[in-house]
Formats: sequence, structure tokens, C-alpha cells
Amino acid sequence: MAAHWKGILTIFVAAQVLFIVNTFEDEDVPEEWILLHVVQGQIGAGNYSYLRLNHEGKIVLQMQSLKGDADLYVSDMTLHPSFDEYELQSVTCGQDVVHVPAHFRRPVGIGIYGHPSHLESEFEMKVYYDRTVVQYPFGEASYNPEEMEANQKYSQSTEDESQDEESVFWTILIGILKLILEILF
Repeated sequence: MAAHWKGILTIFVAAQVLFIVNTFEDEDVPEEWILLHVVQGQIGAGNYSYLRLNHEGKIVLQMQSLKGDADLYVSDMTLHPSFDEYELQSVTCGQDVVHVPAHFRRPVGIGIYGHPSHLESEFEMKVYYDRTVVQYPFGEASYNPEEMEANQKYSQSTEDESQDEESVFWTILIGILKLILEILF
């Protein structure tokens, strides 16, 4: 009878070990993703840690809170993104994932925030390069934010120039009319 219980206990322990190993095993990631970096750290409640991303192309940030709750904020406008100033965010209680588009200006600021619900949070962030090719239904790069921004600046500058010319014209015309009125009266 003791051998029977010993066998059951051995099977139970083996199952627990397999469960723990599978829990900590890397999640399946697409073949197109190339692992660039693994960053581990700790962050206090209500504090930020900042990282800088210089890699070009589509990047995937995959962060797991190992203890506590760390949140992820990303920006190409500031190197110190926060919950008030960011372009992309992931604020889950488990795994946080952010896809940084290729058109984001480099360097990209990454802010990791320790949620106040825990005194300290531990995290592990994996940085992947995404090699997937996007097929554009309307041709290559039908939306280019940099080109659109340049076009907007050009149209605003030509609009401002025409308003300036118009303003100068009216100023001269009004000055001439005042001069004529002073001579006549």
C-alpha cells in the first residue's frame, strides 16, 4: 500500500513541476519577431523608470509584471512619457504589450510606472523586432505621417503668406484713403 501512495505522490510532484515549468516558459511569439533585448527591473509605487528605444522599424514591447503591477507608456514626442503624456500605453495587471510603429521618430521614450497599489513592482520586458511585411491595400505607404505633416506645414505657411500679403495691401489702401480724406476735408 505504501508503494501505491509513493507512486501517486511521485506523479503528483512531477505534475506540479511540469506545471511550474510551463508557467515560466516563454510564450509563443511569431517567427517574424526577433528578440533584441530583455530588460528586468524594479520600480517603487508611483515612480517611473525610463528607457530609450533607438532601434528602427516595427518594435514590439512585451512586459510582464513579475511582482506588483508595472504599466507601460511610450512616446516619440518625449523621452519621459507618463500617464499624462504618451502616444501608446498598456496598463493591464498582467502582461503589457505595445506595438511601436516604424514611423515613430527615434529615439522613442519608454516609461515604466509602478502602480501605487503595490509598494514595489518587478518587471521583465522583452523587446522584439517585428519583421512582418504589411500589405497595403491601396499601394505602398498610402499613409505616411511625416509626408502629411510636411504638407500641412507647407499649406499653413502658404496660407500665412497670403494673409500677410492681404494685410499689407489693406494697410496701404487704408493709408492712401486717409491721406485723400485729409486733403479733401
